[in-house]
Amino acid sequence: MGAGISSAEWPEGVSSRTGLGDLPEGCVAEIMLRLDPPEICRLARLCRTFRGAASADLVWEAKLPRNYGYLLGKVSGQENSDGRKLSRKEIFALLCRRNAFNGRNMEFFLEKNRRLICMSISSKALLITGIDDRRYWNFIPTPESRFHMVAYLHQTWWLEVRGETEFCFPEGIYSLFFRLHLGRATKRLGRRVCSPEHIHGWDKKPVRFQLSTSDGQIAQSKCYLDNPGCWIHYHVGDFVIRSCNTPINIKFSMIQIDCTHTKGGLCVDSVSIWPKGFRPAFASCPQFRMV
Repeated sequence: MGAGISSAEWPEGVSSRTGLGDLPEGCVAEIMLRLDPPEICRLARLCRTFRGAASADLVWEAKLPRNYGYLLGKVSGQENSDGRKLSRKEIFALLCRRNAFNGRNMEFFLEKNRRLICMSISSKALLITGIDDRRYWNFIPTPESRFHMVAYLHQTWWLEVRGETEFCFPEGIYSLFFRLHLGRATKRLGRRVCSPEHIHGWDKKPVRFQLSTSDGQIAQSKCYLDNPGCWIHYHVGDFVIRSCNTPINIKFSMIQIDCTHTKGGLCVDSVSIWPKGFRPAFASCPQFRMV
C-alpha cells in the first residue's frame, strides 16, 4: 500500500527526498532570529535558501543595537543616520569594523555576540601633565599600538593622566581599562626586546585609577605597576548604561602624585572600554595581561 501511494505522488524519475533547501525562506529566517550573528553566517554557507534568509533585513534588524542610527552617524561624521542605502546586514558588518572618530584618536566597534560597544581612546586624546616638555614625556611610534603611537615617560615627580568621552552606548555593563607598559619595547635582529632604561619608582606607591559618569556612578582602584615588557590592561572599574539614547559623559584618570620620589619608564598607550567580561582576540598574546 505504501509503495502504491509513493508511486502516485512522485512521478517516475523524480526523487522523493527533501533537503534543507526545500524549507521556506521565511521559516529559516524565523530560526535565525534566535541565533547569534556568527551562527547565522555559518548557516548561510549551507544552501541558497539559507543564504537568502541570512540576508533578510528582519533577521539583522534584531541583531542591531536600538541606537544604530546614532552609531552610523559617528561612522559617517553626521549627527544621525538611518542607513537607507545599506541593508541591515551591511550596517551590522560596518559597525563591527574598527571605526575611527574624533580626529582618528578614538575608535569603536560593535561586539558581535552581545551587540555592545568596544571603544579605544588614544594617548593623543588624553590630558597628560607635562606632555609638552620633552625632558619628561614624548610620543614614540610603535607597531604594538592600535594608534601606532604611545606616550613615553622618561621621568616625573607628578604623574597625572586624565581623559573623558561622551557617547551613546547600547544598554549593558561596561569595564574601563588603562593599557600600560613598563619599559620601551623595540625590535632587535627580528626579536622583541624591552629596554629597562628609565624604569623606576613604581614600587614605592600604587597608582590610583578612577572613573566617574554624568549620572553619578563612581569607581576607584589602585595598583602597583610591575611586570616590565608586558602590556597590561589595568581595570579601573565598571559602569552601567541604562538608556542607549542618552549620551553619557565618562571621566577617568590615572594619578601618582607623591612627590617624595620620581618615577619613569612608562608607556601609556590607550584607554579601553569593553563590555564586562569581554576578552579581546589578542588576549592570548604572551605580552597581554589584565589586572
